[in-house]
Amino acid sequence: MTHHEANVLLGERRAGETEATLKWSRIMYWPLSFAALAFLITYTIHVIGDLHGLAAMVTTTVITLTWVLFIVDYFGRLALSRPRGAWFRSHLASLGMVLIPALRPVRLLDAFTRVAAFRRTAGTTLRARLLIYGIGSALLLIWYVSLVVLQFERHAPGANILNFGDAVWWAFCTITTVGYGDYTPVTHAGRFFAIVLMAGGVVLVGVIVATISSAVTEKAAPSGAHHASHPHHAGGEAPPVADAASDPSRPASAH
Repeated sequence: MTHHEANVLLGERRAGETEATLKWSRIMYWPLSFAALAFLITYTIHVIGDLHGLAAMVTTTVITLTWVLFIVDYFGRLALSRPRGAWFRSHLASLGMVLIPALRPVRLLDAFTRVAAFRRTAGTTLRARLLIYGIGSALLLIWYVSLVVLQFERHAPGANILNFGDAVWWAFCTITTVGYGDYTPVTHAGRFFAIVLMAGGVVLVGVIVATISSAVTEKAAPSGAHHASHPHHAGGEAPPVADAASDPSRPASAH
């Protein structure tokens, strides 16, 4: 599915987009998707491995290059858009991916929906995409916040989140509002990202529940309409036809 097809499926072309920006987006789509994957893998290795020296320099260089690619893509599309102000206002998510590294892996979710090729009705396609974005974003949020909190907490005095397993356990407990309290961040940065995880979890759970509820409602509606238009007696049998003797309004036949 091309970028233009996705726009047609989910709505009108967004403000400021031209044929040139759509062509640029098609060219850059998969390079940016692979860059997002490279960023996630490299950052994971960088944090879990607690790298130093040459290894840290290599991972930092890869992370920087992925950032540069997102910057080039953003300003390339901005330069090709008309009017640029309208494009800027309608593509704040793209700006967020440039400024906030944590948002870049979200691009992988869109790539997944394209590979999966949801091509039924517009309604079911949109719900499928929302469900994938909801569940995928929750998992990515847990993964990324676990890495960030581990990076800040690992060497902090009095910290008890010292490895990635503990960080993931803490993140799952936090986003599901269980909150056992066995692991807690002690640094200011760790607590800030804990707040981000809590707020993001509430939003994502709401998206998932709303999407599932919408799908269930749509499946139930046609079933109810079918039964309403085809009434039957209990046991699925048709109502009996009255004979002439039992119907007083029907004239008796002549003998």
